[in-house]
Amino acid sequence: MTPGPLAVLPNPTAGRGRRRDEVAAAMTALRASDREVRVLDANTVDDALRVCRDAVADGAGALVAVGGDGTVHLAVQAVAGTGVPFGVIPAGTGNDFATEVGVPADPVAAAKTVVQALMYGRTRPVDLGRIKGPDGYDHWFAAVLGAGFDAIVNERANGMRWPRGPLRYDLATYAELVRLRPRRYTLTLDSEKHEMDAVLVAVGNTASYGGGMRICPAADVTDGLLDIVVGLTVSRTTLVRLKSHLYKGTHVNHPKIVSFRARTVGISAEGITTYVDGERACPLPITVTAEPAALSLLV
Repeated sequence: MTPGPLAVLPNPTAGRGRRRDEVAAAMTALRASDREVRVLDANTVDDALRVCRDAVADGAGALVAVGGDGTVHLAVQAVAGTGVPFGVIPAGTGNDFATEVGVPADPVAAAKTVVQALMYGRTRPVDLGRIKGPDGYDHWFAAVLGAGFDAIVNERANGMRWPRGPLRYDLATYAELVRLRPRRYTLTLDSEKHEMDAVLVAVGNTASYGGGMRICPAADVTDGLLDIVVGLTVSRTTLVRLKSHLYKGTHVNHPKIVSFRARTVGISAEGITTYVDGERACPLPITVTAEPAALSLLV
């Protein structure tokens, strides 16, 4: 394990600021390690990407993300495929990646886990997904990619100036339910082409997104494969009812839900901008690839 400093990317607004005291205590726990702790200062997404990449290039011994899935997503861009160890301190409104890979939910306990892992040189290899899209788009993701109704709702919500908070997503969901229509998708799964009308397409490196919705319940972060879950043409009422099954992952038992597994997935459809780890990614068409053991996780 590289004996460099411990670079830490905190998100001061993670969890809407409600976990500030827990985060402060976690930072204190990190400083109990024998490593120099360097807190990376970033005010924008571009800043965060830059400072994480600079830290890795300058010889950081490990990189730790303090926040939710969005913070993890940004930090992963810097360490993916490098072998530099990566730690997570979950402090966001959605901590799906941390939950799926077994990171303690308590930020202080998670920080202590990172310190112990550094002390004993303990890491676990986990897979990542990699997206290549239009105009040279090339990004990694840790949890789930949405390319259907969920992505459409996110796109609408992010374009709304009012209201703030969860209500915005409720209103965006209602507006898109009214407009619900299937789109014609072409999915290329390890060179095998499938064409289908669908309202939902999700690609999972891990099982859950959106704060515990197990959209790809069989996904395994160590199998070198992606799980693809597709919701075929369904009514608005059925789609709403299926949501209640997402937290248990039992939606996949519905006859209008089909699942696949593949190393590489091509997705094309009209009018869809994809979202990964809760963050805006790029428009379709895209190619998504499972990259085995691309992340060295401190656990």
